[in-house]
Amino acid sequence: MKNAIVTGGTSGIGLGVAKMLAEKGYNVFVTYVGEEPAELPVGIEAKRVNQTNREEVYGFIEYVKQKCQNIDCIVCNAGVTIRKPFTGTSDNDWDAMMEVAVNSHYIIVRELFGLIPNGSRILFTGSQMGLMPHAMVLGYGVTKAAVHALAKNLVKEFEGTGTTVNAIVPGFVETPWQKEKPQEIKQNIYNKTAIHRFASIDEVVDAYRFCIDNPFVNGSLIEVNGGYSYK
Repeated sequence: MKNAIVTGGTSGIGLGVAKMLAEKGYNVFVTYVGEEPAELPVGIEAKRVNQTNREEVYGFIEYVKQKCQNIDCIVCNAGVTIRKPFTGTSDNDWDAMMEVAVNSHYIIVRELFGLIPNGSRILFTGSQMGLMPHAMVLGYGVTKAAVHALAKNLVKEFEGTGTTVNAIVPGFVETPWQKEKPQEIKQNIYNKTAIHRFASIDEVVDAYRFCIDNPFVNGSLIEVNGGYSYK
């Protein structure tokens, strides 16, 4: 049995990736915070993990170690956005964004390194904001730039094993969080995107599937942005 982890895997892109992996026959562990998720498909087990809390992250790692002898795919998807002006962002805000997107995922991959067989897949969810500065989310953009760098640097740690490490870099996606945006703001984003809309979750999940299925894609940032900021 192949086993996979998807952090932040009960909604949006993470849930789409978890479902795709379950359809491929993986036993999938997903993390979440907040409300208990609705009933999940067969093959997906959800664990509440606050990834700003290292004790909870290490607890999740120990749980996985007890349940599995091998981890064949890790999708480091969880992230936190705290939308505040630069001078209004507190130390705690900064630390929370960095802890979830970067530190917790570094720890998960490091601590599970011995359980990752040759030919496995490590995937990170990056962001277009890690490539292009965006107003009001400086901290989020920096964390995603760090995620991109972490993915590229981990390639050397898995050299010669056939295990690949890549980052998917979405633009704006029709997730539940994005649906809360006022229509005026959404239209402004559409106008900066050559396709004139947000991506569907399935369109982004296809990029993860591509990286899982193709063993030669390694150390890549796969942009899925519809031609964002093409003007």
